[in-house]
Amino acid sequence: MPRSPALFVRSLAFNALFYANMIVHTIVALLALALPHRVHLAYIRSYARTSLWLLRVVCDTKVEWRGLAKIPQGACVVACKHQSLWETFALYAILDDPTYILKRELMWIPLFGWHMAKAGVIPIDRGAGVAALSRMTARARKILARARQVVIYPEGTRLPPGAEPSYKGGVAYLYDKAGVACVPLALNSGLFWPRRSLLRYPGTVVVEALEPIAPGLDRRVFLAQLQSRLEEASARLLQESAIRDQGSGSNVDT
Repeated sequence: MPRSPALFVRSLAFNALFYANMIVHTIVALLALALPHRVHLAYIRSYARTSLWLLRVVCDTKVEWRGLAKIPQGACVVACKHQSLWETFALYAILDDPTYILKRELMWIPLFGWHMAKAGVIPIDRGAGVAALSRMTARARKILARARQVVIYPEGTRLPPGAEPSYKGGVAYLYDKAGVACVPLALNSGLFWPRRSLLRYPGTVVVEALEPIAPGLDRRVFLAQLQSRLEEASARLLQESAIRDQGSGSNVDT
């Protein structure tokens, strides 16, 4: 969508409210650090849902969830495309009890790191090679044994919509050792919440759960299948957005 003064004003207003909401939830949820996990999870889910509500009301950025019935009940690995900060919190609104695999540096953030530890996130040292993968998988298996979902970004970092894919071997290693189904999650969030930008564009973020990949495949076969499915679905979602924008006479910057 063309950049207008209204877009800047709405984006600035949303960002102020978004981080205020984060700070309030972070402080209030300190009370839940000593309480059972489910109580703490309720605070995180509240933060996710109120953030999505603010995004819709202030920026007219809605969300459409597709294929949620394909996500198995209980333990599974969720391999999610990573285009934006958006999916780092939004999935809490729809997954039963997720935990994320994330870079360990985030655990060092005051207060935020405490909440991440309470949530059972799985930090990974990207520079530790195979040892890091082994530690990651050991923790993931403990999480999965509690019938929770482990969310991993196969490319390891945010990439803009339509960028050349760069899938890492960590997701295949986790899939091989975890012994549970992997659900690919395609999305187009980067069109409306671009990385390294304060702008928030109106439109509809679409998240689509694809058919789960059953456990037991060879790592290379799994990785090729995961990349093929995710890239095809994500490209389709981008194309849908482009067609919708042409129909409304606007375009979204990428």
